[in-house]
Amino acid sequence: MKSKILSFLFLVAIATGVNAQKSSVFVKAGLNLANVSVTDNGTVDDAKMLPSFHVGLQGDFPIVKDVLSLQPGLFFTGKGSKTQSGNTTDANYYRATSNPLYIEVPVNLVVKVPLADKNSKFFFGAGPYGAMGVAGKNKADGKIFGVAFSSNKNIEFSNDDPTTSSEEGAGFGIMRRFDYGLNGTVGFEGESMMFSVNYGLGLAKLQSGSNSSADNNNKHRVLSFTVGFRL
Repeated sequence: MKSKILSFLFLVAIATGVNAQKSSVFVKAGLNLANVSVTDNGTVDDAKMLPSFHVGLQGDFPIVKDVLSLQPGLFFTGKGSKTQSGNTTDANYYRATSNPLYIEVPVNLVVKVPLADKNSKFFFGAGPYGAMGVAGKNKADGKIFGVAFSSNKNIEFSNDDPTTSSEEGAGFGIMRRFDYGLNGTVGFEGESMMFSVNYGLGLAKLQSGSNSSADNNNKHRVLSFTVGFRL
């Protein structure tokens, strides 16, 4: 696996180096609509969607001029979900949010289609991403027989080694630190700014010590809307 990753990075370096003089960088930010899958086939409950954010940098390295580009990025991004049982007016209710924050590195291969305006392009693409949990909060509040309670705790991450099958520090209530998956993007690019809609399909389970290949339950799903400006 490590040799495959190194080979891929070597090819990326060659491709980007050849076209370095044509490359550019975007600063990007936007809204995340984060969720977590709730079934074995990976579907989500829309009522559990959690608004969050992302901000970061994205490179654009042409492979075929004006047609095909490699776009690696570095983002600070929020994921997670929310749950609620009952209403705040009930004698018993419960609501909670889990909002882990990650440093995420996506690498997309993007196809660009020129529009009537020679400086404008429609684009679409996809690729893998890897992410590392760095912070976040688990918040909960509610009532039991009319008695209110609340909790606000930092998320605990397992200090697992992503290159092995074992996880150090795994345990109940501890979130897996490393996330990975696939993402897709579609949008419009002008001379100085861009807009895109993106979707992240997590492939790693959130629980530490769990088997990610068992099914697609309890994995990140993130729909995001992004505005970017070329530096």
